[in-house]
Amino acid sequence: MEYKKITVTLTPYNEDAAQLLMAQMGERGFESFCETDCGFEAYIPSALFSADALSALDPIIENISVDTKSESIPDQDWNKTWEENYFTPIVVDNKCLIRSTFHKKEVDTQYEIIINPQMSFGTGHHETTCLMLQFILEHDFTGKKVLDMGCGTGILGILASMKGAESVRGIDIDEWCYNNTTDNLKLNGISNMSVAVGDAQTLDKENFTYDIILANINRNILLNDMSHYVKALNKGGLIAVSGFYIEDVKLIVDCACQLGLTPLTQKTDNKWTMISFEKH
Repeated sequence: MEYKKITVTLTPYNEDAAQLLMAQMGERGFESFCETDCGFEAYIPSALFSADALSALDPIIENISVDTKSESIPDQDWNKTWEENYFTPIVVDNKCLIRSTFHKKEVDTQYEIIINPQMSFGTGHHETTCLMLQFILEHDFTGKKVLDMGCGTGILGILASMKGAESVRGIDIDEWCYNNTTDNLKLNGISNMSVAVGDAQTLDKENFTYDIILANINRNILLNDMSHYVKALNKGGLIAVSGFYIEDVKLIVDCACQLGLTPLTQKTDNKWTMISFEKH
């Protein structure tokens, strides 16, 4: 799969403006972001790229100029790319080590997840992924049927399985994520997680129900697809959502409450937020 890499330069650099731009690009189909000293790099499948979408970007913060440069990135050894440029081991809450096959195991933790990220989103480094991992670590998954919606690398579903989930279903709209998750399941010896390519409509077609739903996507998709998630959630079940900023919390909570969910917990890291709900 060929990708487009968009190098975004902010003058002067402003972290808030960069985060706002990444959120906008995430809503336009960009899958991965890597911060730089003066901005960030964003990646999107070439087939989904639109130059018009770039022209509509708005840093919102005044007196910030935005320059973008695009280049085509052919299919390649993405594991090598991550190893050389981006991915370093991470420990979440002193309980879960996340590393790749090219890292040495330097610490002992209760859980260890091996991820070869390729071009999929979700290594544990981004605030939203880390917030979701914290939620999983804090809750009992024993015997639960779990949905990892927008699974990316499969990291959330893998940890849910390690914590005793009866079964895990991963769904992602990107075939690259499907392949990457499948590979990562083998790396971690996970046999009770299945993966499918699709969106929220897949939930209606499959007609499965779940005890816990994990959805780390973005605000617009969450708002649009929340009703599908609620329909697939068992009574008394939990849903944890992330991929949005703290200023979006009211929109997410209002949408969830209108569908019969009750807010339980909220975590925030660097303006990114995770909220959990229960279905009564």
